[in-house]
Amino acid sequence: MECGCAGHGPYNCIDIVPIFHHLSHDEMMEVAAITSERTYTKGETIYRVGEKRGELYVLHTGVVKVYRLTQDGKEQVLRTVGPGEFLGELSLFSAHTQTDTAVVLEPTRMCVIAWDRLRNLMQRIPSIAFKVMEQLSGRLEKTESLLEQTNLASVEQRLAKYLLDCCQQNDSFTLPLPKGDIASLLGMSQETLSRRLSSFQQEGILELHGQRGIRMLDRQSLVDLLDEPF
Repeated sequence: MECGCAGHGPYNCIDIVPIFHHLSHDEMMEVAAITSERTYTKGETIYRVGEKRGELYVLHTGVVKVYRLTQDGKEQVLRTVGPGEFLGELSLFSAHTQTDTAVVLEPTRMCVIAWDRLRNLMQRIPSIAFKVMEQLSGRLEKTESLLEQTNLASVEQRLAKYLLDCCQQNDSFTLPLPKGDIASLLGMSQETLSRRLSSFQQEGILELHGQRGIRMLDRQSLVDLLDEPF
């Protein structure tokens, strides 16, 4: 399906993606011309490990989980992708097949761009390539930070950092992922995550509402926890 991008359709995925922000209107229209629209329902797989799709997926709405399986068959969540972010970049820089799997966590709409066509466009507009590398560098920095936390920080500090990131806009919020996925992302078991959340509630730091609702009561206590040495 042809994509209604860059202000010419039901959603404008090109407009909200940082790697395309710097483009002129005419250049955005060139990107839109090589882009198709795709929708996914909750639970659908975008790609699996071992596949080679050769596509860039740019989210407009929804959330996608990217994970790998450990040797004992457990999921290890690598990252989540939300509106304005992209995945599938491996095909641009490598001829190898996918090393992870991407699954939709909630109904998702996205723009899909074939990498061979995007490469041709990059040759004429090199700034796109630099913006892609800039975004990937930021992603690498986040990954390295998460690895440092997983290896050095306590489970309380890892959870505190995650909760503070979630409540930047509002003290009342809903966890963006199921608890099992959050636990995997933070390098702990779901049981440990639930126990630590209950402990934070008993200490008056937050209130739990249902399965994923949280109201932050004492943000400073979490900030102080992060100030403690790893």
